[in-house]
Amino acid sequence: MNTTANSQIMRCPKCGANNRIAANAQTGAIPVCGRCKTPLAAEAQPVIFTDRNFAAEAEKSALPVLIDFWAAWCGPCRIIAPVIEQLAKELGGKVRVGKLNVDENQMTAARFRVQSIPTLLVLKNGSEVERIVGVQSKEAIRRRLEKYM
Repeated sequence: MNTTANSQIMRCPKCGANNRIAANAQTGAIPVCGRCKTPLAAEAQPVIFTDRNFAAEAEKSALPVLIDFWAAWCGPCRIIAPVIEQLAKELGGKVRVGKLNVDENQMTAARFRVQSIPTLLVLKNGSEVERIVGVQSKEAIRRRLEKYM
């Protein structure tokens, strides 16, 4: 989300269109994309990706996508979970952040050859451009994401 004098530019997470939104228009209404009518409220929580919604929600996203491949039983996954939530809040509108449970969504995990968790993938235009395996600091993850924003 870029800011100009009295407005901000927000990129649509679905179609990629840039939308100018008046900065002082806080009427409670959520702005929508002028092209595809998708709500433009930045996601403050990670999106839950599944085998069923992965293509539509991650691969067809106009924004770069950070995906946390995790499992409930994984200690390192629990360590990195708050970092993923913070990145979702901080990067909303610039990067789509989501999580995929590898135990419940084995097809997608196998398709991307995820062999250890946590594994973070960065997708841009539907293709993998970056892979981060293991626990990393928020700053390290953010540095690796910056070149795709």
